[in-house]
Amino acid sequence: MKTERIAALEKETAERGKKRVESHFREDYHSSALAKFADCELWEKTARAMAYAIENQDVYAYPEDTIGGRVYHTNEKRVTKVDPDLDCDTEAYKAFRAECPEAPDLEKYHLIGGTAKGHITWFFDRILTLGISGMKEKYEEALKNAKDEEAEHFYKGVLILLDAMQNFNDKHIEVYEKMGNTELAERMRKVPRQKAETFREAVQSFFMQHIVVMAENPYGGNGPGRLDYYLWPYLERDLKNGICTLEEAKEIIDELFLRIDERIYGIDIWVEAIVVGGSYPNGCSAVNPLTYIMIESIMDLDITHPSVYVRLPKDPPEELVNICARYMMSGRNRAQILYDPAVTDALVKRGIPYRDAVEYACGGCMEVSVQGMTSDFLYIGWQNTAMMLELMVTGGISLRSGNRISGFEATRSLAGYDSFEDFYSDFIKECTRLTELYLKKNDIYSEYAEKRRPSYLISSMLDDCLERGRNMHGGGVRYHDYGGTHLALPNVADGLYAIKVAVFDKKLCTAGELIDAMKADFKGYEALQAKLRAIQKYGVDDDEADAMASRVIGDFSDMYLNYTTRWGGKGKPVILTFIYSPHAASMLGATPDGRNMGKGVAHGVTPNSPSMTEGITAAINSCGKIPHEKLAGGASTMWDFDSAWASEEIISALIKVFCENNGQIFQGNTTPVEELIDAQTNPDEHRNLIVRVGGYSARFVTLSRELQSEIIERMRHKA
Repeated sequence: MKTERIAALEKETAERGKKRVESHFREDYHSSALAKFADCELWEKTARAMAYAIENQDVYAYPEDTIGGRVYHTNEKRVTKVDPDLDCDTEAYKAFRAECPEAPDLEKYHLIGGTAKGHITWFFDRILTLGISGMKEKYEEALKNAKDEEAEHFYKGVLILLDAMQNFNDKHIEVYEKMGNTELAERMRKVPRQKAETFREAVQSFFMQHIVVMAENPYGGNGPGRLDYYLWPYLERDLKNGICTLEEAKEIIDELFLRIDERIYGIDIWVEAIVVGGSYPNGCSAVNPLTYIMIESIMDLDITHPSVYVRLPKDPPEELVNICARYMMSGRNRAQILYDPAVTDALVKRGIPYRDAVEYACGGCMEVSVQGMTSDFLYIGWQNTAMMLELMVTGGISLRSGNRISGFEATRSLAGYDSFEDFYSDFIKECTRLTELYLKKNDIYSEYAEKRRPSYLISSMLDDCLERGRNMHGGGVRYHDYGGTHLALPNVADGLYAIKVAVFDKKLCTAGELIDAMKADFKGYEALQAKLRAIQKYGVDDDEADAMASRVIGDFSDMYLNYTTRWGGKGKPVILTFIYSPHAASMLGATPDGRNMGKGVAHGVTPNSPSMTEGITAAINSCGKIPHEKLAGGASTMWDFDSAWASEEIISALIKVFCENNGQIFQGNTTPVEELIDAQTNPDEHRNLIVRVGGYSARFVTLSRELQSEIIERMRHKA
């Protein structure tokens, strides 16, 4: 339970968060580049402009603080003039458009996606174990032996940013001393300059580096990763030495979580993921008392940040499974649970050694990466795979608009095929072409990021950047992977299986009749629609329908896995839905499985809601048949429960079934549908109702009407 101090602090931080303090960080960054550092070489301009913006941030401090440091950078002051040298995205997109003139139509229908920066984890523990002074020693030594000019520039850039972090930290010391908070001032005088020795010092060192790194890389989706794993040795030592108790540690974590939430209060879509539990490199459980403290903390607090996810090791402790079930039931729909053997196996099959794979974390919603070893293109965006199938059926014509989509090259409709296998083969070829085009787009963005967004500070905490003398987009990081989503794969599987059965196997209709029915949204074709809906679907534990889902998910995963990025990394399938279900559905007409226009699409690899007619166990069994070993970026599932049926005992049992089926990521909601409907009608009475949207949690009343309705209409599992 939270203490009286934390309860009071919770109210104060919420009020401060609501004020939405305007930040001048980006303005400082660009204006200093245009003036103070205009004559510098590009590498130095980016470093010094970023350092200036970091050091020039305002200090926000209060007498009751026991953790020092705050920034408010999500409510940015308008940048009056952008320095084109630092405008990575605009120049990259110009280059991509020159290579792909049909991009606007392809992007409009999300046949290729955008490019999302962020979504990364890093080894923040280097600041804890070395301090800024120890980090500087390493980079100063590397600078003496730089292999080339590019390495020299990288090392100098890192040193400039490390100094900036220290200078921003030091601005707080005098402020706290004037307030009389000498204890915190003394702690900040020591860390992060020097290595941390106690749990309080480690938390302080962590948080200062966190807010500075998030200033350098201000994108929703960056996360600390394994926070309990790297902080536990400090707490364990303090407990043995009588310096700190578990109760005191809980209060420290409560304040840390409140501080993270205050910084980005009200921007629920921003995800900073903390992953607790998991495994050691030897495969043994890494679950420790701090694991439980962090889960209890997020359950106690009425906040949406940080996102606390739980990694279940092989043969997880019963206590851990039970607290996960309690988290699902009473954690305000914020729980997300990952199963280590399934996730690490997929990473190993992608070619990552187990020693690295076991370090995995979520760099945002649920996208899996090896902590501190990948670039910030871990999640680049999504493709509307259901739209690809629609265009394949119609010969490139949108059912909603009636227009032919330029850039979609497969112009033979389903009526032009004599066999399902020929149709499927051409469908996969066209989708592969589009996916490769999308990944090449991100190669271009990476090339521009290398020079114009070198991210010196975060790169210094990524494996191999020091040894190679390069930033993360310059070939420094160990695994230069890109992760993206093929959205609505379960819908595609159901659609393809319906085509196979109805058109080719059982001849329930001709291809032309199916196309006409889809164009009419099945009005006047109700008998055919009933036949299509009666065909077995992925999610009822039917082997043939599930085999189609397995085939589709495997083939679409290969489109990413077979791509080699500009620095020898791989594409990684990240199967999630996030907020995209209503948006994807708004582009779609009726689908071959009898689904009407306008209905939402499936979440991650979860069967589509209307398809799960045989209950949740059958649906989990269907999920267990898909090739999880290919899903190296993570595969999420969404299980929403009838609150009158669900209990901690039932959810504990379902989590175990999910793990037995080798599932990767388990999440869902337990709020009664009636409460959601009332919240949609009377939002002022439900301001603190939090729901699981899809990879992140948000206050229900802040969501769009379309997204609220999608959540309300989901399948609620019951006996």
